[in-house]
Amino acid sequence: MSEVKTDKVFIGGGKKITGQYGDFRSVSICLSKIPADAKFEYNGEQYVKLNISDKKEADQYGKDVSVSINDWKPSGATVSDSTPKTNSGGNDDLPF
Repeated sequence: MSEVKTDKVFIGGGKKITGQYGDFRSVSICLSKIPADAKFEYNGEQYVKLNISDKKEADQYGKDVSVSINDWKPSGATVSDSTPKTNSGGNDDLPF
């Protein structure tokens, strides 16, 4: 299966921090940079898929983590009918 790629949309950054319970990434994102087509709704809530990655080296502000929109979409994806098939004829010889 191939994939559709577009230019990355970087919406934030941060730093890798070592804390009492191990390493974590502290990031900030700019909500106004999130494109409308990157948002989706599920069960009445809005979501955005993000990629948070470590940079090879820190920038001039010491930020070594980047945040970008995860815009991966499969090409040629088909939706299968997941509705179970039922036998309405009644000739299946099952007692129930």
